[in-house]
Amino acid sequence: MTVQEIMAGGRLYTVSGTGYNPLIGKIDNQEDSAVLSSAPALLECLRAGLLCNDSRLIKQEGAWQVQGDPTEGALLTSAHKGGLNLETLAASPRLDTVPFESEHQYMATLHAGSSGGDCQVYLKGAVEPLLTRCGRQIDAQSNLVPLVVAEIQQAVEAMAAKGLRVLAFARKEMPPETGALHHADVAADLIFLGLQGMIDPPRPAAVDAVKTCHVAGIQVKMITGDHPLTAVAIARQVGLYNLGTASAVSVLTGAELAKLSDSELIDRAADTVVFARATPEQKLRLVEALQARGQVVAMTGDGVNDAPALKRADIGVAMGITGTEVAKEAADMVLTDDNFSSIEAAVEEGRGVFDNLTKFIVWTLPTNLGEGLVILIAIFLGVTLPILPVQILWINMTTAGFLGLALAFEPKEPGIMLRPPRAPGSPILSQSTVFRICLVSLLMCGAAFWLFDWELSGGATIAEARTAAVNAFVVIELFYLFNCRSLEKSVFRLGFFSNLWVIGGSVVMFILQLAYTYLPLMNRLFQSAPVDLAVWGRTFTAGAIVFLIIEIEKMFWRKKGKGVDLKACQ
Repeated sequence: MTVQEIMAGGRLYTVSGTGYNPLIGKIDNQEDSAVLSSAPALLECLRAGLLCNDSRLIKQEGAWQVQGDPTEGALLTSAHKGGLNLETLAASPRLDTVPFESEHQYMATLHAGSSGGDCQVYLKGAVEPLLTRCGRQIDAQSNLVPLVVAEIQQAVEAMAAKGLRVLAFARKEMPPETGALHHADVAADLIFLGLQGMIDPPRPAAVDAVKTCHVAGIQVKMITGDHPLTAVAIARQVGLYNLGTASAVSVLTGAELAKLSDSELIDRAADTVVFARATPEQKLRLVEALQARGQVVAMTGDGVNDAPALKRADIGVAMGITGTEVAKEAADMVLTDDNFSSIEAAVEEGRGVFDNLTKFIVWTLPTNLGEGLVILIAIFLGVTLPILPVQILWINMTTAGFLGLALAFEPKEPGIMLRPPRAPGSPILSQSTVFRICLVSLLMCGAAFWLFDWELSGGATIAEARTAAVNAFVVIELFYLFNCRSLEKSVFRLGFFSNLWVIGGSVVMFILQLAYTYLPLMNRLFQSAPVDLAVWGRTFTAGAIVFLIIEIEKMFWRKKGKGVDLKACQ
């Protein structure tokens, strides 16, 4: 946050330099090259920003940093560039403070006068509430003259149109015996000192994140206490627009919002991008209005007064650096870097997790259904069980850990943020995925019966035939695991080696299956038996056939343009 322009005494000053280093940059006026000491109105405006301030500038590890609010840090920096320093603070000790509240939109401090003279009250805050309390202003030589509201409003609009956040400054003299300060003391008869316009340039990462959110179908709205023109200018810089129309930025002020009924606000909230001069209570109303339209709302905030809106939102997001403890406690998520791009990254990560959860469900259900079908069909037909219950236990115990768990490490698919948000009430499994689950279940069941009967007809023992059936289930699951790495795209597009966890899990699972088949201890525990290479050949053939069938099925849905519901992942 850096002060770039100052209007004091009817003159406009520019401030060079960026950041909080008070030694870089200076205050200049193109019309008057006189030294700052001959500009008392400017110095008085800077003094107000220095004294009515709760933050401090420190030099840490060679860099200037602010302890406290970034806005106040910018005011301290501009004051130092004007020649004011800690001696100014020592000469005007603070006696009392009226802290900033969103309801009043200003902060006031009471300072002792020099040599027992009148006390001085300095205020800073939003332009509108301070102007209503002012009756006079100071000119370039610090003489008191009547307040010219139109001139000040013109300067405010000029600064705001550049994206500057504008703060107004005022003062008032109080009797020397004054020891406490109240809102009533500053309700009128203030002297207007000037304006300071500052800007916090949007981070390039935030601009890219807003663009990504729009592509992903996520609406981004700005709620701020700044001037409407400032808010609109910043909204344009970060690329905010009405989602779906790319129309001009629409703005609604807090005064206008207060006149709307709840039903009217529901309609306006959807079409409005920027809410300026908004109060914390109005933030809560906006959250409720958007939720009334069935939208999932994530709300950011950092102040105590933001807590109700953070609590009411579906996802409350508090600032980790500048946020208060109350805001952090009310929120569901805390941004440790106070960066909007972290929210976009969290959405992307959430979509990836949802993808992988769905993939695991679509992968694991056919095994359970296929096993159940084998048992049910064998019982209804009165034939020998191709798979024993203890062997089913072996399959579920090993494959879930060594095969299914690997899907949790599946990288996010390309284009994951090109999908529209999924409806909150939509099922996890679509008709397409349910069809695939049933198809694979039937293929597993059929492969188990086929291999079991094939081995028995070839003279194998029941233990050997059952071993072949169990191996068929495991091998088909292994092949199907590669199908499930994407429920829409072909695995050949993803690449077989883009998830080494799947490769590692498959190798470990195959080694365990070899142990299940050939180790005598495993033969006794699970009633398995060694089989020859021809059996393995038929088993892997069954797995490859299932793999190709599913790839063809995915290609069919892609050509039909329906796909699976992963397009609707949040």
